[in-house]
Amino acid sequence: MAYRRRQTEVFSLSFLDCMCCGFGAVILLFMIINSQIKNQVNLKQTQPENKLHQLNVDLLESRKRLVLAKNIFEDFQQENAIIEEEMDQMILLLMQLQKELEEGNLDTLAKNKSIEKLKSDIEKLNEERERMLAVALRAQSGGQIRSFTGEGDRQYLTGLKVGGERILILVDVSASMLDRKIINILRRRNMSDELKLRSVKWRQAVSSVDWLGAQFPKESKFQIYTFNNKTQSVIEGSDGDWIDVGDGAELDDAIKALRRTIPQNGTNLKDAFTIVNELNPRPDNVILLIDSLPTMNKSETDRGMITGQERLNLYYEAETEIPSGIPINILLYPMEGDYNAAIAYWLLAYRTGGSFMSISKDWP
Repeated sequence: MAYRRRQTEVFSLSFLDCMCCGFGAVILLFMIINSQIKNQVNLKQTQPENKLHQLNVDLLESRKRLVLAKNIFEDFQQENAIIEEEMDQMILLLMQLQKELEEGNLDTLAKNKSIEKLKSDIEKLNEERERMLAVALRAQSGGQIRSFTGEGDRQYLTGLKVGGERILILVDVSASMLDRKIINILRRRNMSDELKLRSVKWRQAVSSVDWLGAQFPKESKFQIYTFNNKTQSVIEGSDGDWIDVGDGAELDDAIKALRRTIPQNGTNLKDAFTIVNELNPRPDNVILLIDSLPTMNKSETDRGMITGQERLNLYYEAETEIPSGIPINILLYPMEGDYNAAIAYWLLAYRTGGSFMSISKDWP
């Protein structure tokens, strides 16, 4: 029996399955590769944006540091200019000191030769002082040989009016009261308080107040104010009050307090004259001890230098505070370079009916 041959099929179901699976695998691989490429592209795009933001932040910080450095540099330039100016002033001061020292060395021999003559002059002055004290004692006891009975109770030798029912003494305690020369004032204001109190000019001013106090009538009242950048009574707690002369105990305390006062700071004459208006009742006699024109019209000032004309303007401003009808007696302790002071204060004394004295080195 013959068998019939079976036909062979080229494509079968299993082959198609394999082809589909392979094709699907290729598609899946393509999708995976495409996804990785997209992520890498996004990452590359994100990184430049982050770097740009960081660069902007760094740039902003750099600009801040630049502005801060510029401000610091400008402050440094200002401080450097101030330091250079102070150095120039110090160099000028040192040159002046060196010049004075050289002149002082040249004068030493002449000074040594005149010691004996000075001793003789001192003895004569002491004899004259004793004679004047004797005359004053006779005047107090009513036995004076010659008296001046003109306006008020002026002293015969000085013409200074020291009487009245209410006597106000204004004492300049600014740094300029340390000496007559500007160079010595600059030196002394940097010394110790003890050396400042021992200044010849300041001790002379205190002695002048002591001398004035000895002339006060027993039945009168007094007040002593000091002024520099501020004005206050020498007796603590007595501002605005009049003090009886009486037996002189309160006056002694005032002189002692004045001896302990240290000259310092600038001169505010406007506040000093304001006291004349504020006292109630007002004084009928004012005695002003001063050495120069004012340097300020407020309690504080940021100015380091002031011209002569500006000081004169400050004086005119202070003068407006003086009420009419009150004599202003001036005791001027001349200071080097302040030429307008003598004229201004002389006119003030003349206009108010007071007296003017330019104090010599040996008064009182």
